[in-house]
Amino acid sequence: MAYDRLMIGTGATPVRPPIAGLDGLGPADGVHVLHTMGDTFALLRSIEQRKARSAVIVGAGYIGLEMSEALTARGLQVTLLEQLDQVMPTIDPELAEPLAEHLVERGVSVHHGTKVRAIAADDGKLGVDTDTDRFHGDIVLVVAGVRPDVQLAADAGAALGVRGAIAVDRRMRTTLPDVYAAGDCVHTYHRLLDADVYLPLGSTAHKQGRVAGINAVGGDAVFAGSLGTQAVKVFDLVAAGTGLRDDTARTAGFAPLTVAITADDHKAYYPGATPIRVRVTGDRRSGRLLGAQLLGSHGAEIAKRIDIFATAISYGAAVHDIEHLDLSYTPPLGSPWDAVQIAATAWTRTAHMMMERAADTRRPRAKVT
Repeated sequence: MAYDRLMIGTGATPVRPPIAGLDGLGPADGVHVLHTMGDTFALLRSIEQRKARSAVIVGAGYIGLEMSEALTARGLQVTLLEQLDQVMPTIDPELAEPLAEHLVERGVSVHHGTKVRAIAADDGKLGVDTDTDRFHGDIVLVVAGVRPDVQLAADAGAALGVRGAIAVDRRMRTTLPDVYAAGDCVHTYHRLLDADVYLPLGSTAHKQGRVAGINAVGGDAVFAGSLGTQAVKVFDLVAAGTGLRDDTARTAGFAPLTVAITADDHKAYYPGATPIRVRVTGDRRSGRLLGAQLLGSHGAEIAKRIDIFATAISYGAAVHDIEHLDLSYTPPLGSPWDAVQIAATAWTRTAHMMMERAADTRRPRAKVT
């Protein structure tokens, strides 16, 4: 088939971890991955056909957490297994811990630091083996992330980039003439790092697809970049993050400082106020805002508040610039000094105190004679 310009949007495929027995099991056995609508329909059929009352979920990222809620709501007893030391590895442990506690409060059995070694049929159920235990479920859901689907592009000679994704420039051009690519199959320009990363997000895919489409028909659009802004609802809580955390920021050459506060989502004298945990990361040397993470109740506008930070980062704001934003206020919804501004103020105060202490240690001491 001839073309003037070609667009590749092959997306990503689910990661199938090296778990013994996994390759020989599928939906007919009650073992599922979850990536497409077809996967979802297969899971629903499996629950009905097997009259499932229990489920084991392997992976406590976004999909694993969302499915923990969804399956619990359907009446299944859920066991959640994560090989890393916390649920939702994209946020700091200080927020992941209360999120895990919330899952337990809602009836989910949470086990992190737990590597799955094997899956096998076991007396009418499925047995999931770790280094120390065997967990049982009527169904098993393996959601261990995705990898870019690049076979078509690679076979055609396109260069691959970060984590084996299709290499594209900011106009979404591949290394092949007149061939564009976008979405989960490509690497992504990161605005803060000024470098390519792999961030398979639906919001990013839409923006990249628009840029690729404009350019494929003769326009001149540039992808502005991503900050990895995400939010996830888990039962009654919402966790969200944007930008860089300490480790990534330090590796990129910044001098990160993260400050944490807890503030109410609206005026405490108005009924129903709930706490929001906020973690703000900035560069100690320049004061530049680098990232933020939030955890709060479903009604606390967590997604709106993380978007404030994402917008500020996108325009190169300093942390103290957040303090001066003219944010809306009404007692049922917020405070004159919003939680995000309380967090920014706390960061600025802490950074100044650290600078003063550092200056004091460098100041020459008078000799006493």
